[in-house]
Amino acid sequence: MTNDTTDLIRRIHDAPAKAVIAVTGGGSRAIGDLLAVAGASRTLVEAIVPYAAAALVDLLSAEPEQFCSERTARAMAMAAFMRAIELEDDETPLLGLGCTASLASDRPKRGPHRVHLALQDEQRTITHTVQLEKGRRTREEEEALVSSLLLNLLAEGCGVTRRIAAELSDVERVEVICTQADKSWQDVLLGRRLAVCLPSAEPVDPIGRVIFPGAFDPLHEGHREMALIAAQQIGRPVDFELSILNVDKPPLDYTEIAHRAAQLTPIGNLWLTCTPTFREKADAFPAATFVVGVDTLERIAEDRYYDNDSEQRDDAINYLAATDCSFLVFGRQVDGRFQSLDDLLLPEPLAGICQMVPEAEFRRDVSSTELRGPGRQADG
Repeated sequence: MTNDTTDLIRRIHDAPAKAVIAVTGGGSRAIGDLLAVAGASRTLVEAIVPYAAAALVDLLSAEPEQFCSERTARAMAMAAFMRAIELEDDETPLLGLGCTASLASDRPKRGPHRVHLALQDEQRTITHTVQLEKGRRTREEEEALVSSLLLNLLAEGCGVTRRIAAELSDVERVEVICTQADKSWQDVLLGRRLAVCLPSAEPVDPIGRVIFPGAFDPLHEGHREMALIAAQQIGRPVDFELSILNVDKPPLDYTEIAHRAAQLTPIGNLWLTCTPTFREKADAFPAATFVVGVDTLERIAEDRYYDNDSEQRDDAINYLAATDCSFLVFGRQVDGRFQSLDDLLLPEPLAGICQMVPEAEFRRDVSSTELRGPGRQADG
């Protein structure tokens, strides 16, 4: 470790911030360097190295579409930030850092060598991406470079102005994206508000809304048609809902939220929440009608979403009914066959609060996953 690196780490340890760091594919040297300088307990809450694919899936609560990408680094940083919130209860500013890299190995690599780093705090999401000049460095040299970049990003998160040299060639550049969150987004992320309606600057009554929850990654014509039909059938406008946390997908960072909100707010209200389950959505939207696909409704009835406890499942479903919530259900193609409400075996209390939109009125077999395709899986 150089004297410059030691000095930077001392300044980081002296800064009033604590971090959870998650790295895979590269960057682990930075963790060792942080621990090698006295005072690491003032900075490091936890270090996670989810090196195997299964370990990264466990961290993100879902399999990323690409393991080494800017998007995955952001999801890792948000998962690390949420972990920091879980572990720390004082007023110290908290950071989550994610790093995913594809570096030189003992086997030839067809793709580029690259590193994606992300920092998440209460106010912003920052990403740094570098495509490395292939063949220029050994694995050890690439690892040293990635660790320097990670320490510099941690320093930025801690408010430390000093940086250590990152020896980049003339063709290697750090691409930076920074998304500053609106105060209302921060309130939702930290649990100070259940939901906030965008783009409205004024409070909106959440009771009795027609809510269309989803990932909208991307928004497509099927979503638009579902919203139109739901509004016609119920006689009220449809609001979209985007949850920062989802039981089946990686957490959303501010850059991802901004990207998806840009698709939705031009066509209607968008509610930003942190409600991964429908029981939590019922607290945010009492007496709501939820617009869902039949596949989503089927998951509500599955024990595995309730720690394999059928009593928990029944309590959640009864709670939905008790808060006057209901579901308007749209059919979907599942495993090559169009599936409707009649194809599901649902608990009676759940079936009793559902209404099906007939296949003759709506059928769209395209999915967001298919629309994203290989191009959406690329970096960024």
